[in-house]
Amino acid sequence: MSHPVVDPLQPVVRSSALPMLDRLERLARGELPPPPIAALLGFTLAAVSPGQATIDFEATARHANPMGTLHGGVLCDIADAAMGIAYASTLATDETFTTLELKVNFLKPVWQARLQAIGKVVKRGRTVGLVECDVVDETQTLVARGTSTCMTLRGIQAEGRQVEG
Repeated sequence: MSHPVVDPLQPVVRSSALPMLDRLERLARGELPPPPIAALLGFTLAAVSPGQATIDFEATARHANPMGTLHGGVLCDIADAAMGIAYASTLATDETFTTLELKVNFLKPVWQARLQAIGKVVKRGRTVGLVECDVVDETQTLVARGTSTCMTLRGIQAEGRQVEG
């Protein structure tokens, strides 16, 4: 399915008309365009449910670091996306969030492979939550593991941060 190209220099139009999970489900079905970073790197939201999200990604030579392996920042990005979407799927309509901390352990070098980043909310409190992510290759071998601490924003803290949809 093709989507319009999003100009990363243009402001994103924000709306909170739909509950967050509904917007994310529409994104996974291809009914909404992907965020600019997803289009840039080439990852897609394969699945989302309350507290969980799966990102699909095809690592190719264009994602390589100077040593020829997949750049660690790309692994961080797909893990961050899976964890962020998993956390976002738990938010109420008037809530948004920000990442306070991101940590990724690189466990196996990758050259070219189909990867999945599977994010899961471990604990969501009223303000702070912990999310984890396993990045696996097509043989289900663990490539990287990430954790993230997220903070839920409400009221004035959430102003101007609602996602599109």
